Amino acid sequence: MFRHVMGHFASGVAVVTARDRDRDFGSTASALTSLSLSPPMLLVCLDRDSETRKAITATRRFVVNVLSDKQEQVARRFAEKSKTKFEGQQLSRSEAGLAQLADALAYLECEVAETAVGGTHTVFLAEVRSAAAYAGAPLTYFRGRFGRLAYDRREGSTPRERAKPRDRAKPRER
Repeated sequence: MFRHVMGHFASGVAVVTARDRDRDFGSTASALTSLSLSPPMLLVCLDRDSETRKAITATRRFVVNVLSDKQEQVARRFAEKSKTKFEGQQLSRSEAGLAQLADALAYLECEVAETAVGGTHTVFLAEVRSAAAYAGAPLTYFRGRFGRLAYDRREGSTPRERAKPRDRAKPRER
């Protein structure tokens, strides 16, 4: 029942990457959230059996690659246990040499400040060392499926756009 109910909470999708001993590790994650603005911090939860979790524990650094709505296959690939997740992936490297996936919607390079254990997962509380965001829409996860956000085109995406007068079109029927 808990899993079913939590499936009703829509979330974004990211791939968390780490590098240990000249090897890249990565896992799909939807259990992440902002934690603090000052200092900028986030938390991410990874299964205790995850190779990515082990690499982060060893190095205390990781990158959150926020996936765009065009990256469902990337999310599926990194959700599997495989040593070939990075084969054929276009990458760039963060300042610390961590993998950043091409075409991600945003990147956050992080350094672990604290860890906690919650059931089957390790919770990493991390300070954001650098970040970048790009145009596009996020990949979402809801009720066990990947999806995309649908925007009301009558509303702008920035405060300035929302301040413009709206079209006088008839409202859509529900």
